[in-house]
Amino acid sequence: MCALNCAGIGELVELKGIPFPPDVRFTEVIVTGPPGSGKTTLIESLGGWPQEGYLDLARNCWWRDRSLAYRPREVHLGFPFVGHKTSHAVFDKEWRESPAPLELSRVRIPPDKLCALSRDWRRRYVFDFQLPDAEELHAVRARRRRIGSHPADADLRPELVERELEAYETLALHFHHCGVPVYVRRTWGGEPMRVVGSVSEVDMDMVAGARDLPGVAEISRQLV
Repeated sequence: MCALNCAGIGELVELKGIPFPPDVRFTEVIVTGPPGSGKTTLIESLGGWPQEGYLDLARNCWWRDRSLAYRPREVHLGFPFVGHKTSHAVFDKEWRESPAPLELSRVRIPPDKLCALSRDWRRRYVFDFQLPDAEELHAVRARRRRIGSHPADADLRPELVERELEAYETLALHFHHCGVPVYVRRTWGGEPMRVVGSVSEVDMDMVAGARDLPGVAEISRQLV
């Protein structure tokens, strides 16, 4: 399991009543997290793009996906899981029937800024991870299941909620170590926190190796 340690940021500013770090621009924000974590509520409070997006993190140049042109926005993530040939969201039946861990070596990391005229894809977006407590998240989704409002809650089980959170926490830590801007909210609409500490039970070789995944150098040259 991933041990994601977070700490307070200190000075914050409010954007439409929602606290943010002072160096974050409104149009950089990408909101993500497991089902029921408060993504839609946050985007609605911000007056962001109302439609959900989807990113396959194993796909080359996912950071250039057209869905990211509209921000702030809520996105669901397609994770490359161990033993699964294709990426899946945590609400996909294929993963829920076989909830494997995230395979970090297949996650594509945006390239660094190469020169003054190139775009800094690695720091172009700020990922706002909604990661509440597993018990609280399960309780919220249990209430949703009773009214049948969200199909993703049909097979709701506490252990699956924990595995969903683990996938997002592992990715948040991975992004952080690779230089992708990340912060985490542990409560609905609560204060953002920064990721601190080290990787626990995550292969550090994979984290470091993600910067040099096959094809990334070639992609970077194409983006100059």
